[in-house]
Amino acid sequence: MFKNHIKIAWRSLKKQPFFAFLNTFGLAIGMAGALLISLYIHDELTYDTMFTDADRIYRVNADIKFGGDARKYAVSPAPMADALQSDFSEIEVVTRFRTRGSALVRKADAEANVKEEQTTFVDATFFEMFGIEMLAGDPTTALRNPNSIVMTRTAAEKHFGVTNAVGQDLILNNEEPFTVTGVIEDLPNNSFLRDYSLFEAMAGNEDAQTVNWGSNNYQTFFKLIPSANVESIKEPLQGFLGKYLIPWAQSFMPGITEEQFAAAGNYLNYSTIPLTDIHLSSNLVAEMSSNNDMQSIYILSFIAVFLVVLASVNFMNLSTAQSLKRAKEVGVRKTLGSKKRDLVRQFLVESGLISFISLLLALVLAVSALPFFNELADKDISLPFLSPFFWLILFGGAIVLGLFSGSYPAFFMSRFIPVNVLKGGGQSSVGGGNIRNSLVVFQFAISVFLIISTLVVYQQLKYIQSKDLGFSKDQVLVVNDVYTAGSKANSFKEQIKQLSFVKNATLSSFFPTPSSRSDSTFVPEEGLTDQENAVSMQTWGVDYDYVPTMGFEFVTGRNFDENFGNDSTAIIVNETAVKVMKLTPETALGERYSPDFNAENPEFFTIIGVVKDFHFETMKEEIDALSLRLANNAYAMAIKIEAGNFENAVSKIENVWNNIVPGEPFNYYFMDDSFNDSYQSERRLGNIFVIFTILSIIIACLGLFGLAAFNAEKRVKEIGVRKVLGASVTQISVKLTMDFLKLVGVAILISLPLGWYAMNKWLEDFSYKIDIPWWVFALAAFLAIAVAVITVSYQSIKASIVNPVKSLRTE
Repeated sequence: MFKNHIKIAWRSLKKQPFFAFLNTFGLAIGMAGALLISLYIHDELTYDTMFTDADRIYRVNADIKFGGDARKYAVSPAPMADALQSDFSEIEVVTRFRTRGSALVRKADAEANVKEEQTTFVDATFFEMFGIEMLAGDPTTALRNPNSIVMTRTAAEKHFGVTNAVGQDLILNNEEPFTVTGVIEDLPNNSFLRDYSLFEAMAGNEDAQTVNWGSNNYQTFFKLIPSANVESIKEPLQGFLGKYLIPWAQSFMPGITEEQFAAAGNYLNYSTIPLTDIHLSSNLVAEMSSNNDMQSIYILSFIAVFLVVLASVNFMNLSTAQSLKRAKEVGVRKTLGSKKRDLVRQFLVESGLISFISLLLALVLAVSALPFFNELADKDISLPFLSPFFWLILFGGAIVLGLFSGSYPAFFMSRFIPVNVLKGGGQSSVGGGNIRNSLVVFQFAISVFLIISTLVVYQQLKYIQSKDLGFSKDQVLVVNDVYTAGSKANSFKEQIKQLSFVKNATLSSFFPTPSSRSDSTFVPEEGLTDQENAVSMQTWGVDYDYVPTMGFEFVTGRNFDENFGNDSTAIIVNETAVKVMKLTPETALGERYSPDFNAENPEFFTIIGVVKDFHFETMKEEIDALSLRLANNAYAMAIKIEAGNFENAVSKIENVWNNIVPGEPFNYYFMDDSFNDSYQSERRLGNIFVIFTILSIIIACLGLFGLAAFNAEKRVKEIGVRKVLGASVTQISVKLTMDFLKLVGVAILISLPLGWYAMNKWLEDFSYKIDIPWWVFALAAFLAIAVAVITVSYQSIKASIVNPVKSLRTE
């Protein structure tokens, strides 16, 4: 019987090629889109699961408010590791990371450097913690001694080759000698260590050996013993404030107690997060790599599910619409003895066959679209064709989808009463109109919702691009690794400033777009040991040209001036810092603050200027307190250039660089590109919305196109009568089109409030955001109506121009 069902199903598809194509192609688009999204979600959900005992590894986070500044950190103090190991018998091993950013690397006998983008100090327990195997070297000793370094395979191949790397000497940043003690495999793309290529022994980092509970710079991970539960650690961990930090602080703030600390509005809460949750549940200060969030996963899951549901709805719609044509077939079958279950089985086999054909087409579409999707999502995903589990899910999904899509049409048509359908009862004998209409409303409601979401995401991105940031990011070129010029850095800057297209240039390690960050706690000259007067703020080292190059505006005061010798102990603060100090811009001038509240002879800095607040974090964050001070430890140089031929400008700047530091790599970026990269996840989300909104509209249009064709065919005699009675082509077309526009109108009324609510929830993540304009909803409604009109009008016009003589001819 199954073979017979397959034969009949194949003949039925060949008999109705147009509707078979619409069903198959619609399902294929939905399947392909859902498959790509599922691969993306799987990649996101499996972050860091490749490490041995990943389910027992946790990181310590720090939620701190002090000096008017509240922040959530992914880092903790250097002595945290020893405290964890000594205080908790449940902890098996502890490892710390101290990231260093990029490094210039060369062999000891080489002249030219190669840049490694991400390097980090790490404890010797690194291999034991994460179960990382070495391609070369001994994991028990590789990171035990100072100036030892472990490289990834790719980094090793740049310099020595994997087999020859161990024992070789490297020079980092032209001054630090290291010996290669091991080589590991490149770390997976879905791990928090994916960007890191050099791992330096923590034993060579002097700061890691100090007992400083006030400086948070270390990502601290611990692994529990198999029988332990992390809940037993959480409460004692909160006691670290009174047990360690307060006694440490009393050495320079005599008399401070935990109660006084809390009474001043301060707090410090240590917490833990599972390693496998970091990527989707943690976006704190000082993360080791960029993370995503669960909200994006929920949104994409929603899109994947509804792409498949929309395609299934198409199938149901078109199948029930064709029921009029197959009503007599059902009547004859029942008259000849077919039972209801036999008919249901036949129609489910038909839907299953379409589902499997759609699956094959979906795989072709997914393979073709995968390179583009990887570029869009910044992934390196591949289809796991060699995985039996993958095929099991695919075929299982196809069966479920076939049963789901065909269930309603199968049970619907199997209920036909033979005596009614065989006597030609028409549509009244078949019914199903209300269900079809409901499904059309559902499809377009989802499509309009996605259109609204897309428009809101792009409006928010446009707002971010056009908002006054308080600094000038356009036409600013940043040259990295200027420290390699050593004493020639200032000479490089002066030569650059002589170029005709250069407006100004400044040396610094700190910029408003993503760059170095440094927190300091300042206390006023009066009340030096009083924690209630402490002010926590960013401290950036700059030069005399920094403020004019960045385009900051002064509220009051002045810029640093080489003619004032005392400016070496001066600072410029922003408006937020003045508010935290409980001063006004005018009264702040001349006030003296020190960042050395724990030193015997603190150095004081005098406020000489107040600049307007400017955004140096993303729009999701409030503007924090910030201070600028003169410093000579610049990592990079920002160059303000005139609009024009940027390629020529970069070429001339590179020529100056090569003359100053021959052999050193020339690395640069434009500040506006760096700013845009800060919103890459939002931009990526917007692009994904665009793609899958288009797919949902295509699927909805395929169904609507098929329904319009069926509707026109069903009403062919009615159209003939109307034409005979004098109705014009326009009148008939409008009549047929309006029937569907009513359904689209209902869909719009349902989707508008849902879209408004969902996107307002999304915008809550931003401290600076748009108010959703009314025209977003108007445009979404217009686009839905326009798409529906274009889709339906072809069939409507085609039906209305048919010669009524043909349509009224008797059967």
